[in-house]
Amino acid sequence: AIQLGVAAYAASQAGTAARAGARTEASVDARGSGESNARDAVSDWVEDGGFEYRRTGGRDITVTVEVKVPSIVPGLDDWTAKRSATMPNEHVGSGF
Repeated sequence: AIQLGVAAYAASQAGTAARAGARTEASVDARGSGESNARDAVSDWVEDGGFEYRRTGGRDITVTVEVKVPSIVPGLDDWTAKRSATMPNEHVGSGF
């Protein structure tokens, strides 16, 4: 049960990171890079296990973040949590 709670927490962290990254990538007023803001949105102990960031888009920006679920049960060390977020691209039409 505890491992499932950790998995749910990691999934929540991935979603938060994806939203932070997408918001940054899509905004004309954002500071920093999408990936750095996404990493900042994740707890260190989740990020340390593995963190993948992917950005796609044109009119809309989609960011996908995948993190490794920290394992507290031996043998359950290959779980990952992947979440995506999409934001309208404010750069469209501005030469971006």
